[in-house]
Amino acid sequence: MKARFIALITGAVLGSSVLSAQSNDCATMAALAYDDAKAKNYDAAYEPLMKVREECPKYSLATFQYGERALNYKIENAEGAEKEQYIKELIGLWEERLELFPSKTSKGKIYADIAQLKFDHKIGNTEELYNAFDKAYTEDRDNFTSPKGLYAYFQLMVDMQDAGERELQDVFDNYDKVMAKIEEEENKAAKNLAPLIEKQDAGDELTSKEKKQIKYAEINLKNYNMVKGALNAKLGARADCDNLIPLYKKDFEEKKSDVDWLQNANARLSAKDCTEDPLFFQVSEALHQLKPSANSAYSLGQLAEADGDRAKALEYYNEAAELEEDPSDQARIYYRIASNYKERGSFSQARNFFRKAISAKPSLGRAYLQIANMIAQSANNCGETAFDKRAVYWLAADYAARAARVDPSIASNANQTATAYRGRAPQKADVFQQGRSAGEAIKIGCWIGETVRIPQM
Repeated sequence: MKARFIALITGAVLGSSVLSAQSNDCATMAALAYDDAKAKNYDAAYEPLMKVREECPKYSLATFQYGERALNYKIENAEGAEKEQYIKELIGLWEERLELFPSKTSKGKIYADIAQLKFDHKIGNTEELYNAFDKAYTEDRDNFTSPKGLYAYFQLMVDMQDAGERELQDVFDNYDKVMAKIEEEENKAAKNLAPLIEKQDAGDELTSKEKKQIKYAEINLKNYNMVKGALNAKLGARADCDNLIPLYKKDFEEKKSDVDWLQNANARLSAKDCTEDPLFFQVSEALHQLKPSANSAYSLGQLAEADGDRAKALEYYNEAAELEEDPSDQARIYYRIASNYKERGSFSQARNFFRKAISAKPSLGRAYLQIANMIAQSANNCGETAFDKRAVYWLAADYAARAARVDPSIASNANQTATAYRGRAPQKADVFQQGRSAGEAIKIGCWIGETVRIPQM
């Protein structure tokens, strides 16, 4: 009995020693591999990294992070069968990382990266590639954020429709999903950017972290804007009224009691301004009777506006805004209401609704630009002295500049507008002659009711 006890103790000690030795071996191997990877010497780092991955897979997430870099380098510098082998290795590495470090790995990003790698290197047919991106979207939509990947996801659907493998409605459904995701990411970036812009405009010093946040937010906004333009170009004539009206007209009688179908048809016809055909009224009225919704109310507002009944149109638009749950669509409605008030010269009301649109969709630069233009139009009416009247243009320029920063699609026009308004504002000599100084606050009256500071010139 005593001998058995001693044997057990000895075995436990030996086992512990073996585990300790293995742990030390992993640490030594990893340190050597990581040093080469940190130095970007990926040819030297590749084999040691793969050995650590094979023998000590759970040692550290860094093995997979450096391994990804090394394999990407190998793929870029290989050809033929060798390149294909490295591609397979990288896919395997990503899948293994997801299995071993799930809490530190975004499933949507990994699936999207795998799909993109296959897409870039033409591995699989069109449907297989589409399904790879669809897996990323379906299983982890939140982390499928790659602009390039989202565009490929839509492009593959269009390619299948061109080949007769999908219906036009499938293209529209995919477009709606991808566009909604892009706008969601745009809004996140613009929302993060807004307080930093305010801090910067106020002349406060930004930290290095905040400067990086601004840089990355503006890059993301630019990239997503480029993808939106490419999506619309790819959708092209497929979404014009000549295609939409026959598509929905042939099914209307059969589908006029189908709420989902009516909502889809209503949204698409409304978005493309296919409102003059009687079909639009039929769809909108049928939908509003079955299930009053933001879309049906908005469509009836469009019809009332087309008939010249602006008051009735505003009633429907306000109803639509109250019913709408999607922030981007709500912003579109508020923007339309604001535009109605602006056309009537009700600038204060218009600004209220433009601000509501911005609150719902922070990346809506057009709303900032509209406010800028209204302020500029009111310059002669909102200041007591000639200097104060011209100072209104500084405020208008600030709004125009903000429009450019949150919405790259209008950046060129918005920046030109801001420059033009600064040209109308007091210049350095004017400020000096008035005995004013940079940073001094000027209260602007009338409907504007805001304060602007004299800029540094």
